[in-house]
Amino acid sequence: MTDQVCVTAENLGHRFPGTDWLFSDLNFSLNPGEVICVTGPSGSGKSTLLSLLAGWEKPTSGAVHRTGVERVQWVFQNPYGVPHRSVADHVGFPLLQQGLSRLDADTKARDLLARFGLGATADREFSALSGGEAQRLMLARALAVSPDLLLVDEPTAQLDRVMAASVAKTLTHLAQEDVIVVIASHDTDVVSQASYLIDLGVTHAEVGSE
Repeated sequence: MTDQVCVTAENLGHRFPGTDWLFSDLNFSLNPGEVICVTGPSGSGKSTLLSLLAGWEKPTSGAVHRTGVERVQWVFQNPYGVPHRSVADHVGFPLLQQGLSRLDADTKARDLLARFGLGATADREFSALSGGEAQRLMLARALAVSPDLLLVDEPTAQLDRVMAASVAKTLTHLAQEDVIVVIASHDTDVVSQASYLIDLGVTHAEVGSE
């Protein structure tokens, strides 16, 4: 990764046609090694802000500047997979696409699964996973491509409190590996691990340190 990796929002605002502003006048800079939590009530624009940061949607006002960001991964709130493919295959596939041998891809896939407490599920079919296990699988799969920017939408929504706290800590460790981690969540376990918050639950979104 380059030392120049950065995502900057400049006077960022967004609204959908015929609706009020979701948020406006957002200014912030995101850097590797940080966990940023986007918080706010349902409908406040958390997922929309992730889309703008990824470059998947154009803002109504202002701009998002991505410097040195080559690989963006998004983990959606609702896990998806191929029902009869194994858990290890789901993580190994993007590794094979990067040119790893099948053996090396499988070994790395199992290591990534272990980081999220899924080592024992590696040979199960995707359809046999619980909702929480499937969510953690998507996190492991996202890491397989070594992203510069990792966007995560409500990662603990289907997890119990113990596993939610564990996943929150794991995401913090990822940031220490020079990944920008942006999480849309109102979970107190996630909020407590954040470098700072972007609060969309106010008239003008507030950006501040915890």
